[in-house]
Amino acid sequence: MYQGKTILGFIPARAGSKGVPGKNIRPLAGKPLIVHTIETARASGVFDFLLVSTDGEEIARIAREAGAEVPFMRPAELATDAARGIDVLSHAMAWCEEHGRLYDWVMVLQPTSPLRSVDDILGACRLMLERNALAVVSVCQVDHHPWWCNTLPEDLNMENFIRPEVVNMNRQELPVFYRLNGAIYLGEWNFIKNEKSWYGASTFAYIMPKERSVDIDSEIDFSLAEIKIKTSCKNT
Repeated sequence: MYQGKTILGFIPARAGSKGVPGKNIRPLAGKPLIVHTIETARASGVFDFLLVSTDGEEIARIAREAGAEVPFMRPAELATDAARGIDVLSHAMAWCEEHGRLYDWVMVLQPTSPLRSVDDILGACRLMLERNALAVVSVCQVDHHPWWCNTLPEDLNMENFIRPEVVNMNRQELPVFYRLNGAIYLGEWNFIKNEKSWYGASTFAYIMPKERSVDIDSEIDFSLAEIKIKTSCKNT
């Protein structure tokens, strides 16, 4: 519970992964990837129920040993590449309601964001209350400014690749752009249940530093996360 609000912590962890096979239980800095998220979630102390949704028996076993609950196995139709995250969440929320587990908020913590901190979880909750928000979504600054990007024609010609008014601008003159970093999605229960979306006029951004915003989707991401964790340990 946080400031009188009951919260479901939800960790989606599908067994199948094409980019990094078995990534949710692959060792990262000495422990399975999903365990980093479970331990941080538990350390925050805000969750009344920490639920993992998975179709993998080994993921379920590791999640339970780390202190999360796995009260059901995810249906096959929600464990495909085409399954939408919001549908996976809706399935879990429906299970909670059917079993008398009612919460004010729900926070999604993807295991592919192992560097989020307890402070990030608490910060998102604090922002939710301060802004009287219906949802809070984590973001970070982009690494490469989108104004320096464009599509290319088949012949690779770069005429008008960069807009004329941008060509001679210094990096410091460009407006700051942010991207979703996948680490935290926090929403008011009924808003998410009814709208099946995180975005609206009452959704606010929780800004995280880039060094805690690694979203593991490739071998390079995995290596980067490992380096950051080891570097952080050396500095503490």
